[in-house]
Amino acid sequence: MAALIAQNLAPIMFAALVVVLLLGYPVAFSLGAVGLMFFVAGVELAPYSEGTIHLSWALLQSMPGRIYEVMRNETLLAIPFFTFMGLILERSGMAEDLLDTIGQLFGTMRGGLAYAVIFVGALLAATTGVVAASVISMGLISLPIMLRYGYDRRLAAGTIAASGTLAQIIPPSLVLIVLADQLGRSVDDMYKGAVLPGLVLAGLYALYVYVVSTIWPAAAPGLPPESIGYRKPDGARGLPSFFAVTALSGLAGWAMTRELPYRGIDFFIVAMAAGIAVALGIALVNHLLALTGQRGFLSPLAERVTFVMVPPLLLIFLVLGTILVGIASPTEGGAMGAVGALLLAAIKRRLDGNPARFNVEIVRQAAESTAKLSAFVLFILIGARIFSLTFYGVNGHVWVEHLLTALPGGMYGFLIVINATVFLLAFFLDFFELAFIIVPLLKPAAEAIFRTAPEAVAIAKSLGLAVVTTADSSGALKEVVADVSPFVIWFGVLLAINMQTSFMHPPFGFALFYLRSVAPKTAYVDKVTDKPMEPVTTAQIYWGAVPYVGIQVLMVALVMTMPWLVIKTKPVVPHDAPAAAAPVPVPPAAPAPVSTDASTTKAGAIALPPYPPAIEGAPAPDKAGPGAPTLDLSVPPDFGLAAPEAIGQ
Repeated sequence: MAALIAQNLAPIMFAALVVVLLLGYPVAFSLGAVGLMFFVAGVELAPYSEGTIHLSWALLQSMPGRIYEVMRNETLLAIPFFTFMGLILERSGMAEDLLDTIGQLFGTMRGGLAYAVIFVGALLAATTGVVAASVISMGLISLPIMLRYGYDRRLAAGTIAASGTLAQIIPPSLVLIVLADQLGRSVDDMYKGAVLPGLVLAGLYALYVYVVSTIWPAAAPGLPPESIGYRKPDGARGLPSFFAVTALSGLAGWAMTRELPYRGIDFFIVAMAAGIAVALGIALVNHLLALTGQRGFLSPLAERVTFVMVPPLLLIFLVLGTILVGIASPTEGGAMGAVGALLLAAIKRRLDGNPARFNVEIVRQAAESTAKLSAFVLFILIGARIFSLTFYGVNGHVWVEHLLTALPGGMYGFLIVINATVFLLAFFLDFFELAFIIVPLLKPAAEAIFRTAPEAVAIAKSLGLAVVTTADSSGALKEVVADVSPFVIWFGVLLAINMQTSFMHPPFGFALFYLRSVAPKTAYVDKVTDKPMEPVTTAQIYWGAVPYVGIQVLMVALVMTMPWLVIKTKPVVPHDAPAAAAPVPVPPAAPAPVSTDASTTKAGAIALPPYPPAIEGAPAPDKAGPGAPTLDLSVPPDFGLAAPEAIGQ
């Protein structure tokens, strides 16, 4: 019985962790407690395991070092920086200005407010990376306006909750930082791989709103004309002026950066920064003309949109752009973002004359919330390190790898099973817990499958990645992927999109809880229209989230079947690479001296220079006596011992 338990301790340990988590104990302490208890059991059962268990009491001495490695992890240091940045921006009023201005821009378009929420949700995701900040801000600002103009409560609630969760997949996302750390890949590669899927997901949200507003127009009506502001003196909205400044800024950004050695997303980020600078210059000149009593060339709407859009876009370049272009590491980018958020909030207070935009109390609250989240992450990671020490010691990683590589269906069978499992676990665990518990167990199996699976080899060939031919254990030749890092990034983005549903799953989705906390729970009177309004029920929030969960599942399927959304087909050109120079002929090096002494060089021997290099200050070596060194490898060295046959005598 002891031998049976010892040889199956890994699955028993994993099942025990699931039971303890379902009992409701905190995740960090559950991981640590299960790890320590099974460490003791593993040490005692090791003699019965037939080599399966590799645990001993001396192994516990490595635990302080493992915990210290967690504390000095510079990649995870970006988490408090991005959290602090998001909390400061949430209280600075930037989201309020964006939602008001973008809502005016979409105007009387059917579903315009929902489009504005999705657009602003994507912008906030690219600046804050914090789901709570995005959902709470849009819930406080947009939900009352959408209800005022007759939006369906389920559509309004679902759109706000789903748009807030875009912060999970659009860089600089916290979950992407954690996944990159757990998968052993760089954060900037993970960010580059997630940009396009994040934008496609936002586009799918907008497509859903378009379909709903087309089939059921009453569910997403446009704003009435009298509610549209920022008009010209003649009553026109001035949209041609807005489109003109947008096109001019885009063309100027492209012209200013087209000669730079950037490609793909790097070029887009740099060109966007240049275009933003041009648009800001145009708006400033127009504003100065208006201050001097002269006629400006921009409509009030175009000027307003420019001034409101520039701060978040500049912050996107300061944070995300510097990371993707390679100027800063994720930690450095997060630090610059935190400082940039403080500066923007201070400038906002100065321009608005409103001390509530930025003060010492706001900074204190943001720092306190950041410290709580950082401590939460650190304790989970320490517990995960304790658990993984024991789990690896009982060969748990081998058990998981054999279990997953034996799944039917090859690579796609593995991806389907893993994503279905993560989808179900997301009902009960948030993304931090999934990333620290599940992902480290999946990494070895994923790398093994992506290296040898025929489907992975075919994808690598189609995308121009390196494929090599090797011999397996039986001597048969087979093609394998030379570098699985692009596939691991693809796998990480798939998991990130899937984990995003953990914020949307009824009944435990955190985004739904955030929205429930700010949505009206009782009947109220609208402040603008003085009309009585019905409350938003919890069931309406849950039902509104269901279609968006389906869209996220569809996005997982799209990324799984179209890996080119994540994996880039062309190698990245180094930004500082010099121009290729003409080859310079190099004279052949003189051959090294080779010993030709017959006493030291035998037939078929490897002859090398017989003497070691001279060392300044050291005595000269003996070059002639019996102790003279030789590198003749045809005979074993003689250390002055008797011959083997003499010893036998």
